[in-house]
Formats: sequence, C-alpha cells, structure tokens
Amino acid sequence: MGTRKLGRSTDHRISMLRGMVTYLLENGQIETTATRAKEVRCIADKMITLGKQNTLHAKRQALSYITKEDVVKKLFDDIAPKYADRKGGYTRSIKTGPRRGDAAEMAIIQLI
Repeated sequence: MGTRKLGRSTDHRISMLRGMVTYLLENGQIETTATRAKEVRCIADKMITLGKQNTLHAKRQALSYITKEDVVKKLFDDIAPKYADRKGGYTRSIKTGPRRGDAAEMAIIQLI
C-alpha cells in the first residue's frame, strides 16, 4: 500500500482504493485525480503480479482486496496472461489538466 492519506480516514481511503482498483481492472481505464492515480497504479500492479502467480493462495489474496469475484476471474484468466513476459509497469497514467470545479490535477490511468 502507498503512504498517501488523500484527505480521508483510513477506512474510507482503503474502501475508495479497493473500489477504484476493481473498476480499473474491470474496465481498463479510469479518470481520477493525479495523486489518487498514483496510489491506484501501485495497488493495481500488485494485483496483476498476484494474477501472474496463478496459485490458489494468490487468488485468495486477490479476492480479499478486489470487491467483485468476476473481476478476479478476469484478472487471472485474461489480464495477467497478457503480462506474462513483462516485469512490471502494467499501468500508464496520463495527466489531462486541471478539473474545472476546483482545479485539481486530473489523470487517466489505464492498463497498457
């Protein structure tokens, strides 16, 4: 896990990141603030690394973090095999400029 607090209580932050990682693995990309994208990228890379191990223990670890069982199945069956020959860096973050309401730096994070 990362060290950024993101202005949230611990439970809220963990829940938010779990949801964002699940959504990223389900849909391939999400748009969020740049600091959240950095946190999500770190955790998503760890989940894909678990998927590459393809053991029962790794599946249970992934299920303990990812909130949907079908996303875990997709991770182990579709996503992780694509990155079998890759050592890391499974996601890319593209900055898209400031958000209109509060000028927060926005980014799109996507699977490569």
